[in-house]
Amino acid sequence: MAFIHHTTMTPTKLELLAGWLPKQSWYVGEAGTPEPVRAGGFRLDDPEGAVGIEFMVVVDAAGREPVAYLVPMGYRDAALEEVTGEALIGTSEHGVLGTRWIYDGVHDPVVMARLRALLRGEAIPQHQSQSDTPDPTVTVHATAPGDGGEVRVNRVLRPADAARSLPGDLVAGWTWPDGTTARGVFATVEPR
Repeated sequence: MAFIHHTTMTPTKLELLAGWLPKQSWYVGEAGTPEPVRAGGFRLDDPEGAVGIEFMVVVDAAGREPVAYLVPMGYRDAALEEVTGEALIGTSEHGVLGTRWIYDGVHDPVVMARLRALLRGEAIPQHQSQSDTPDPTVTVHATAPGDGGEVRVNRVLRPADAARSLPGDLVAGWTWPDGTTARGVFATVEPR
């Protein structure tokens, strides 16, 4: 199980995301600088212990209506040579671990492998900020281990009826700036 260090990061994840989000093709916010706030998420463990894996929900409250985004992130102690461009969210100085290269998880092979394992029911979602603590609020409607299909991460989150989830859906929640909560499909396996 991953150990969560309660320390500083400079710049913070939210500061990095404020500059990175508006450059993404799926960003639906208004022109200007977003104001992302942490709104939810969970972690997955890397069995090798090399990559920190977080699925962070941030809400951009800068526009007329708040927008919730899912940003899977891989935290590494060195740059990924085979990944370039928009995949790198940025680097940050971690108060305990030193320089961290923070990647958009959809471009990180370890993050995506662990997400596939979760969608097959072979991984346990972990609490976002507590070490060695499963997160029972994350619901996985697992597919069979041999099921193929493309994994699709929903970048812009919309509240959905969790009871209507299908096999291969990953459902979790977040909190809006007004304190209300919502649940929706974070990721799904689409048949080939």
